[in-house]
Amino acid sequence: MELSSLLNSVIHGVWYYVVIFLFILTVVVFIHEMGHFLVARWNGIRVDVFSIGFGPEVWGWTDPATGTRWRFSLVPLGGYVKFFGDADAASTTGDDRPMTDEEKAVAFQFKRVGQRAAVVFAGPAANFIFAILGLAAMFVILGQPVTEPVIGAVNAGTAAEAAGLKAGDRITRINGQAVTRFQDIQRIVRLEIERPLDLEVRRGETVLSVTAQPRVIQRKGVFGDMEKVPILGIAADPTRTTVISHGPISGLVESLRETEGMVRSTFIGIGQMINGTRDTDELGGPIRIAKGAAEAAQLGVASVVFYTILLSLNLGLINLFPIPVLDGGHLLFYAFEAILGRPLGERAQEYGFRIGLFLVLALMVFATRNDIVSLPIWEAVKRLFS
Repeated sequence: MELSSLLNSVIHGVWYYVVIFLFILTVVVFIHEMGHFLVARWNGIRVDVFSIGFGPEVWGWTDPATGTRWRFSLVPLGGYVKFFGDADAASTTGDDRPMTDEEKAVAFQFKRVGQRAAVVFAGPAANFIFAILGLAAMFVILGQPVTEPVIGAVNAGTAAEAAGLKAGDRITRINGQAVTRFQDIQRIVRLEIERPLDLEVRRGETVLSVTAQPRVIQRKGVFGDMEKVPILGIAADPTRTTVISHGPISGLVESLRETEGMVRSTFIGIGQMINGTRDTDELGGPIRIAKGAAEAAQLGVASVVFYTILLSLNLGLINLFPIPVLDGGHLLFYAFEAILGRPLGERAQEYGFRIGLFLVLALMVFATRNDIVSLPIWEAVKRLFS
């Protein structure tokens, strides 16, 4: 019985933490690289390799029409498109060998700067388009749950109770921001970390101004990891939730609104980490992404789709950061080339890519460290060696 239970636990863990995670990651990476691929082909660039994953090829085939090698590689944590004329998969350097005029016509580095920039930008753009259209489709098919910003209950001993908030109060503004849904309250409280909240509250026919200071607490997440969250101490009124049905147009408009809010929240969060307001322990790597994928899978197909949309949006956004090695770094170099009328010198580009590679690797190491120390087993290891 114990062996059967252990086997079921292993199968459960492999399915939710490995298979679902790799499926979601593969979808997001495929969309990103397909953006590069399609715009490259539209601009007459030959694509030598389209790879899901890095390292040695596990399985693949060659398209006889285009000569592109489509492949799955050993390390399934990313992917790349290698263009004809590139010396490496990252398109950081070009092939130095002499080329014929026919080869130059299909080589990436011989295209106009605007064409190269379009190819590079297409990857993040594909992630954004997928996220927007995917979210719009969810709103059209499943509807959009919306909860009115009415307090259903006030938890004892919390900032809300100390501020005098009561069940039935409707919150209309927080720190000058209009509130139309309970989801807006949750978003603002998460972002206004360690700052007092100036609330405009409607109680019956009376409008009140209330100040509350959310308390930042540590709580155990779904998978036993500790997370810091600001708590106001209110719960929504479950009778005030409705599902709004959307058509294609209204679904797309609402999807754009939600996407804009996610992007803005991400930038605010990054800014707070830089100025020290928010803890950098919130940065997560592949382990935390896998845990999120497992949590989404256990909630159902709709949650998996939404998590994939969210991951696609974040991948597109991160790739636009102006760091050499990332797509944003390439675009930065192309901007200099467009302004100067010539590419930056080889030495400047080489140092730029070295610095960018160091920054990306350092960020990956730091995020993975955060993943590890957030696991329950880390506390057991510390106690073992302390």
